[in-house]
Amino acid sequence: MAGGAAATLAVVTDPPPVDDAVGRPPVIDVLVADDDPLVRFGLRMMLGGVADLRVVAEAGDGAEALRLAERHRPDVVLMDIRMPGTDGLAATATLRGRSSAPQVIVLTTFDTDAHVLRALRAGAAGFLLKDTPPEELVTAVRHVARGRPVLSPEVTRRLIARVAESDQEQDTARDAARRRLAALADRERTVAAELGAGRTNAEIAARHHLALTTVKTHVSAILSKLDLNNRVQVALLVQEAGLIPPE
Repeated sequence: MAGGAAATLAVVTDPPPVDDAVGRPPVIDVLVADDDPLVRFGLRMMLGGVADLRVVAEAGDGAEALRLAERHRPDVVLMDIRMPGTDGLAATATLRGRSSAPQVIVLTTFDTDAHVLRALRAGAAGFLLKDTPPEELVTAVRHVARGRPVLSPEVTRRLIARVAESDQEQDTARDAARRRLAALADRERTVAAELGAGRTNAEIAARHHLALTTVKTHVSAILSKLDLNNRVQVALLVQEAGLIPPE
């Protein structure tokens, strides 16, 4: 993978989970959205040889991706950013606003912080370059299908620092973020702050002497109360509010 995006992948090449009831991995349905037929063909061929992945539809633009996602109900959408009409970021935001929304991995030929940040704000669970090696792409699809963003804590910290360009914008964003976080209970705000520092559930549990299941419950409540899709968006909000806890 080119450039700094290599760090964004959770690149553990773990095997697919096994469905004990049938003795084989559950199949992950994937929709591919890209305006380049050759890219779509390559992704279909790349994923088609993996037992637990199935490409259920292909779209040439964002509007078609929205229609096909409604029809086929994929688990994961591979979404190009630059497409005619409805672009990938707008389509991602619309998809993530639906009930039973699929997870979205945004695909691009650019790995700038601005593109990654816009994708995360739209609700994407991952961000990949189109020249990502096949094994890493497969791993990424499996990760997001399980609700695990494909961004490392280091990349998350680097991205969420880019919240505004002027002091006035920073003040406005901070105040708005703090008003949203005020809806959380005290313990939920503590857990949210730890998410802002890029800590895992296990790390949060250890730091605050909580059961892991309790932390997971708090995270679910935070996402529900703030109307957010994933923990990376919580981290962005916490960073905007300036509420990162000490090491």
